Amino acid sequence: RISLPLLLVSLPTMATGEDISPALQDSWGDFWLFRFFVNAAGYASIVVPGFLLIQYFKRRNYLETGRGICFPVIKSCVFGSEVKSVHQEDGSLPPRAEPTESSTARQVFKLLFCAAGLQASYLTWGVLQERVMTRTYGATETDPGEKFKDSQFLVFMNRILAFTVAGLYCALTKQPRHGAPMYKYSFASLSNILSSWCQYEALKYISFPTQVLAKASKVIPVMMMGKLVSRKSYEYWEYLTAALISVGVSMFLLSSAPNRHVSTVTTFSGVVLLAGYVIFDSFTSNWQDALFTYKMSPVQMMFGVNVFSCLFTVGSLLEQGALLESLRFMARHSEFTAHAVLLSVCSAFGQLFIFYTINQFGAAVFTIIMTLRQAFAILLSCLIYGHTVTVVGGLGVAVVFVALFLRVYARSRMKKRSKKLPPGETPVQKV
Repeated sequence: RISLPLLLVSLPTMATGEDISPALQDSWGDFWLFRFFVNAAGYASIVVPGFLLIQYFKRRNYLETGRGICFPVIKSCVFGSEVKSVHQEDGSLPPRAEPTESSTARQVFKLLFCAAGLQASYLTWGVLQERVMTRTYGATETDPGEKFKDSQFLVFMNRILAFTVAGLYCALTKQPRHGAPMYKYSFASLSNILSSWCQYEALKYISFPTQVLAKASKVIPVMMMGKLVSRKSYEYWEYLTAALISVGVSMFLLSSAPNRHVSTVTTFSGVVLLAGYVIFDSFTSNWQDALFTYKMSPVQMMFGVNVFSCLFTVGSLLEQGALLESLRFMARHSEFTAHAVLLSVCSAFGQLFIFYTINQFGAAVFTIIMTLRQAFAILLSCLIYGHTVTVVGGLGVAVVFVALFLRVYARSRMKKRSKKLPPGETPVQKV
């Protein structure tokens, strides 16, 4: 009969498939599964009271009986205007503005500007993400340095800057009248910060190229979530390309050689964290898709989600005492401070480039740019950090990106066909 303490102590070793010596394991509380539950408990300490308050106001019919200075705030947070708009074609974004009397040279310049902005933002973000999570800071000839361990603090840094940028953008530009109850953003926010945490944490156990391919394969759980959450249906080519992506990712993951560098070894913990990232991220996109039935702009969505993301992460960090510890780490290592700030800048402005690109050129052009970005990210990671890819693994990568381009091509063809459909017929929903 195995005691519970013994089972808990053995969890890190079981999950990674490696022996962890007492010298290397300062505290088994550093294990990702323990940290995940601690973070989740921190979020629950905010979510549960909030849920109870919402139920209280709804039971009291506060919208009809409420008065006083707090009424507008409570109305906005709990009830909103409850006025929904017609669901948009792409679910998550308003129809792009067609260019009027714009010269070809101007359009080419805009396209180059969007492509350069997206590539610079997200390639830099990817390189820095791997640097922060896998390398040490303050290393000298006599001191090996120390690694930054708290992924949640990086999520907080990203979200606080994204919240600031989105807030300034909404304040300085004309936005639609907001109608969604604010609390509904909390669901997408919670899944978003959990997916980001899994993404950062996974780099402790897997290589960055593996993570990029896992992101490329998230169309599969997105389709599954679409069926469960939004009751969507899909075309045969969507299932075909999803299967090709699965084959390509499997080829890459199973092509590991015995003498691969330790940083490229995919462990069980890494696979579980990647699965968590994909599942949470798929829920986020589908929940946001449902929220866009309210009349709002993408930047308003960005602002609303990040309000709750900041609240959840800073609350959890303060409860754990991890905020001050991370700030002390920043004070000790100025290089880490620069990396963390630049990481947040790239993440926040990358989102604005996403909105601008789709508004100007449509989702197909944006998907092509981001697919190329993923390929460049794998190449950069291999060049900078010395990851090795076998021939079979390279073929797997090629299969994945061919499948992604096929999806873009097939979707664009379907959209052209849908415009020619007789009135009353509606095309099948797409991922």
